Amino acid sequence: MRKLTYYVGMTIDGFIAAPDGNADFFPVTQDVVDFIRDDYPDMLPSHLRAQLGVDDGNRDFDTAVQGRLTYEPALAVGVTSPYAHLRQYVVSRSITGSPDPAVEIVTGDPLAKIRELKAEDGKDIYLAGGGRLAGTLLPEIDELVIKLYPVVAGSGIPLFTADFSPTYFTLTGTRVLDSGMVVLTYART
Repeated sequence: MRKLTYYVGMTIDGFIAAPDGNADFFPVTQDVVDFIRDDYPDMLPSHLRAQLGVDDGNRDFDTAVQGRLTYEPALAVGVTSPYAHLRQYVVSRSITGSPDPAVEIVTGDPLAKIRELKAEDGKDIYLAGGGRLAGTLLPEIDELVIKLYPVVAGSGIPLFTADFSPTYFTLTGTRVLDSGMVVLTYART
């Protein structure tokens, strides 16, 4: 069975974006770029892969799932297929019709869609965000890869937005980058 991995950047105080959804306050240093390129190249948006010399196909993931608020920044700059190297799904009840034939809009139950995708053959599934979708999909998340940035935001969009439901994970890896970003990897217990 395929694994669903929530790979996301987060502040020390648990936010993945500003209250308006903007995430450009996260420091993008060369060591962070190198880490993503070398360890998680499939998570790079397609337009950055070529710039960073990633052109050898997909190593670990072949599918990306994201919510409407995560997808909207790409649309705002005219990018309708941000992960063209992956099968793309956007969970939204408000987008009518896909802005790109390579992007499938999921208007129904996202848990059912994830269970369907996990049952297929293929590589793993990348959950690109956001917090509300991650909260909905928490029962199906198998792995967390959290890029913990040395930033306190004060408020914003939390890592998960969900009802109280303790879900346990086991720490399986840590890595500290020179810039102070810490990569925490967890597997569902």
